[in-house]
Amino acid sequence: MMLDTITHLKVPVGQEERSVCLGPDGSVAHVTRVLKMISGRWKLPILFRLFAEPSMRTLQLKRDMPGISQKMLTQHLRELEKDGLVDRRDLGEQPPRVEYQLTEAGRALMPVLMAAREFSRGYGAGR
Repeated sequence: MMLDTITHLKVPVGQEERSVCLGPDGSVAHVTRVLKMISGRWKLPILFRLFAEPSMRTLQLKRDMPGISQKMLTQHLRELEKDGLVDRRDLGEQPPRVEYQLTEAGRALMPVLMAAREFSRGYGAGR
């Protein structure tokens, strides 16, 4: 039913109730935090590649994403690691060999990203 999907009817109007959505620990703050974690031109491609492959080396990621510079790849991987979405594993070999994989939090985020993809497909590009 249409009324079930109208979210503005569910937004609390009382000042105390409003903090559930708009307060420092409210819905808006949490969603904003997630959007900041995944913002950046190459973060989503990195996350989707690591979702498709359980573990990847930097060179493999770079090959799969034409146009990304080594600097940007390293920067985004470090940010994703800092945010707890990607794990960097040093294999302790010479020459140095490092692999990246999604953390448990990164894997938990993937259904949300897939839902966003499905929303985009259903909503249509022409709107």
